[in-house]
Amino acid sequence: MKTPHPLPEELRGRPFTLVDASVAGVSPRRWRHGSLTYRGRGIRVEGTTTAFPLSVRVRPFIEVNELCAASHVTAAELHSLPQRRQDEAYDDYHLIRPEGAAHLDRPHVIVHRMKLFEDEVATLNGIPVTTPARTWLDMAELLSVDEIVAMGDACVRAPRPDFEGRDLPLCSIWDLQRTIDRHRGKRGLRKAKEALELIRVGSDSAQETMLRLAIVRAGLPEPELNVPIVTEDGVRHHEPDMSYRKYRIGIEYEGEHHGDESQIARDITRSERYAALGWAEVRISKRHMVNDAKPAAAKVLVALAQAGWRRGS
Repeated sequence: MKTPHPLPEELRGRPFTLVDASVAGVSPRRWRHGSLTYRGRGIRVEGTTTAFPLSVRVRPFIEVNELCAASHVTAAELHSLPQRRQDEAYDDYHLIRPEGAAHLDRPHVIVHRMKLFEDEVATLNGIPVTTPARTWLDMAELLSVDEIVAMGDACVRAPRPDFEGRDLPLCSIWDLQRTIDRHRGKRGLRKAKEALELIRVGSDSAQETMLRLAIVRAGLPEPELNVPIVTEDGVRHHEPDMSYRKYRIGIEYEGEHHGDESQIARDITRSERYAALGWAEVRISKRHMVNDAKPAAAKVLVALAQAGWRRGS
């Protein structure tokens, strides 16, 4: 077999369609060359695709099929929504088609045919993707109630523009409720309704959501989320991940990045600030989240009891 001509730079290492190849000037012979891996009718790839973002990898599989959009696990990843790792191949993608559309049987795609409203599909990075609210409801088929709550919290949280490049939530609690209301009888609907009652604005991570749920299920008062400490002189201080202003208790969840030297220094400064303000700080880490986060809830209980809280008060 003769050594093939190099592909144009824009096609190297990523899956591409026959249309892409034609536009880039790739000859039919080069398209059929054995050096290209067949990824389904009308799709080829040369080499590995692992270095490319998901939007680039999934795009050809949407473009070669009419009436398709990324959905479920694929859409959740595109929206950067928290979800547990799925036991699926790296290059298998979830696509949705309206109910009544023809059956689609292609390698590397998991096709869902179901009711789909036009306003439940948006364009993200140039490809059609189910909206965050619709993605959340679809994922109720696959996740536990707590995991759906964590995903819902991520949908409705107020972003930090300096870090995320946006200043609006992905959707509102009203959007989630509306999506539930228009899909009666859908799989996972009961879990979605239960989760909706537990979703709150203010959680910055899935672990913070799991911690909040564990605290409430332990019979403790529900904490406020990311509310700044304001002293009597009106000065606004930092925002604890969770807090009980009445009892002057702040709860901080420390992720893996808190092991960085610079972060350790910031955490020490934060602890000193708590002490200066007359607040108690409860620091929670991954080791407290085992056994359904019961150790974490126990730490919070101790702080509340020391501050004068009693059950039933």
